[in-house]
Amino acid sequence: MRREEYVKKWATILFLSILTGVVGGLGAVVFRKLIFLTRLLFFEILLPQISFYYHGYNFGYILLPAIGSLIVAPIIKNYPELKGNGIPEVIEAVIFKRGEIKGILAILKALVTSITIGSGGSVGREGPIGFIGASLASALAQTFKLSSEMKKLLTTCGLAAGIAGTFNTPFAGAMFALEVVYMGIFSINLVPIFLSAVVGNTVTLLFLGEAFEVNIPLQIAHEHIELFFLFLMGLLFGILAAYWAKFLFWLTDRFEGIKTPLWTKLFIGGLSVGFIGMFFPQYGILGVGYEGMELAIAGLLPLAVLILLGIGKMVATSVMISSGHSGGIFAPSLYIGALLGAAYGTILKLLFPTIGINPAVYALAGMAAFFSGLTQAPINQILMVAELTRGYALLPGVITSATTSFLTARFILKGSSVYTLKLERRGIRIKTGRPVVLETIPVREIMTVKPIFVYKWNTLRDVEELVAKTGHDCFPVVDEKMNVLGIVGIKDFLNLSQRIKTLPIERFLRKECGVGYLNETAQDAFEKLMKYDQNLLPIVESPKNRRLIGVVTKRDIYKAYYRALREMYIEE
Repeated sequence: MRREEYVKKWATILFLSILTGVVGGLGAVVFRKLIFLTRLLFFEILLPQISFYYHGYNFGYILLPAIGSLIVAPIIKNYPELKGNGIPEVIEAVIFKRGEIKGILAILKALVTSITIGSGGSVGREGPIGFIGASLASALAQTFKLSSEMKKLLTTCGLAAGIAGTFNTPFAGAMFALEVVYMGIFSINLVPIFLSAVVGNTVTLLFLGEAFEVNIPLQIAHEHIELFFLFLMGLLFGILAAYWAKFLFWLTDRFEGIKTPLWTKLFIGGLSVGFIGMFFPQYGILGVGYEGMELAIAGLLPLAVLILLGIGKMVATSVMISSGHSGGIFAPSLYIGALLGAAYGTILKLLFPTIGINPAVYALAGMAAFFSGLTQAPINQILMVAELTRGYALLPGVITSATTSFLTARFILKGSSVYTLKLERRGIRIKTGRPVVLETIPVREIMTVKPIFVYKWNTLRDVEELVAKTGHDCFPVVDEKMNVLGIVGIKDFLNLSQRIKTLPIERFLRKECGVGYLNETAQDAFEKLMKYDQNLLPIVESPKNRRLIGVVTKRDIYKAYYRALREMYIEE
């Protein structure tokens, strides 16, 4: 690339990343204003009209999220992509859809989620903000008709801008995008992603004056002996995060199995959260929950209340998300980690009064640990705590708890996260912690659709002649209905006598043979080729219908790998 072209390309990239940061930051500002207005409408105007007190409890709180659920039900019914937090949809768009997200979804996500949160729904705003930033950036990239690698990059930049603006943590926002979307770090791509995160954060601060609405004490630290306690907390929270993720999707299956209209499920979810929130209206069960986090970090909540709130938020968010609402798990997971972390620290303080334990340390470390286990993004949380506290005194403890939780949950979830588990339910298998390359390539894009095959009644001599004629060393074997029975290749008839080569192929077929399906990726195909020691993988219609529709070879996968790798780097 000539110097002039290089300068022009990078000038364009940096300009678009700045523009993406502005767009993502403005999207975050508008969304937060919508939440403020809808919360004002529900809690200041509507709640006094429906309030009914019994034994000191206001039963009007029960109805608020339920009313919000009925309002958003028609929109979610027509746009089911709005369900959940939106981060899995960003991952899917970047990896499998060339970074393309429908622009209308940004507007609808902001509207639906702001009503859900404003009416008291126990969901977070951070995931939706990230989705809004990503979808606006994607629309920008599509408007300029950019290449697929640039669309992917700018969509990721939009996600980073939204997350950074939410917390006033540009570094952590950029790392969140890199960890959950790219599953790793591509050095040359860091520049525009960090730039978008910084710009998005700046835009949010210019309009709102603050990002993260929790007052974090700046001068706190821990003793070295406490690292052991933080390690144990990491183990505990990793287990808790992993099984909460499993519970979320177990409960989702239960809701989806209910034979009722969508609005009924949403209403049940809203009503349930309202009932739980009625008992703790001022502690963050209803809505995002920052007020409860601030009280926990400040040490203003007794032990029993900390535990009840942590469990209550876990149940409320599970019901809200599983019933089909639009909303994030970012803030709820921080809330659960902070409240239960503070409870853990309080217990330690009672057991070891001479050490000088500060429960705020465990609230912040618990926040990082629970989120790291749930999302498999530990670096994001380690950096976020450092940026929020504006210091590094807590880093040893936060690193200990976050990485321990990350590894524990990774073992239980077998490399998945709460984001990728949602994609796995759609047949998209992605493992966290490693850059995705082959996972981005569908089998249908690399397979040979008119493969050379042999019938089961053909002989090994026929195969030998076919090898000489085509230059191929392996073929799928089919029956009269084109159903795959196995594969045959050169190594199956080497050193055999001419008499044996006159026998039918079916007598020499392997008992185990790997086959692939259209909904799988090149990574799935490669793993099967290695597992069964094959050079060729027959592609069939489905597990129940083994009709041959194509083949994939190791050569096909190698070529696709290098092509996809080039597309990941904007320097190419």
